[in-house]
Amino acid sequence: MKKIRYNSPVILTFALLCLAILGLDKLTAGASTARLFCVYRSSLRDPLTYPRFFLHVLGHSSMSHYMGNILLMLVVGPPLEERFGSKRLLLAMAVTALSTGLVQFIFFPGSALLGASGIVFMLIVMLSMTGRSSGSIPLTMLVVLALYLGQQVIDGIFTKDNISQLTHILGGVCGVIIGNVYYTGGRGSNSRRRYHS
Repeated sequence: MKKIRYNSPVILTFALLCLAILGLDKLTAGASTARLFCVYRSSLRDPLTYPRFFLHVLGHSSMSHYMGNILLMLVVGPPLEERFGSKRLLLAMAVTALSTGLVQFIFFPGSALLGASGIVFMLIVMLSMTGRSSGSIPLTMLVVLALYLGQQVIDGIFTKDNISQLTHILGGVCGVIIGNVYYTGGRGSNSRRRYHS
């Protein structure tokens, strides 16, 4: 009988943490998410301001929000974790979380951000770069950028919803930058409006 292998520890642990935090959100009527798992403008004297720059990616507003992000992450994340290793993938996710958290904190004081889609977009772009060879740009990466990020720009201009297209775009930009470094660098409050990423 074959054993089940925990084949992608960073991606699987992230998915399980997000699910646990969604459960905690329901048990606390949203208080835990508002306090810890979304990022918004708050006092720099508040010690929870700083962890929220990273932890907001673990919070989700609903099961459908969770499923939309995590299912895609479970598809695109494991090949990247296998290629670059768990530590490098975790670093890429942390950099993306910090980047999107800081932009939200600085430029959007009247709203809150939560969700993992910035990371999902980063992973999609990084995975699209796998065909990269020295001195060339994979056509798959250009198509992904045009389709995914182009759609986010259009939606950001013409659609008014609770989805932060800027977070998706930033995630894609992080994917380009981090992917470029990794592929060339060696082995392969509740009243606030929430933007779901």
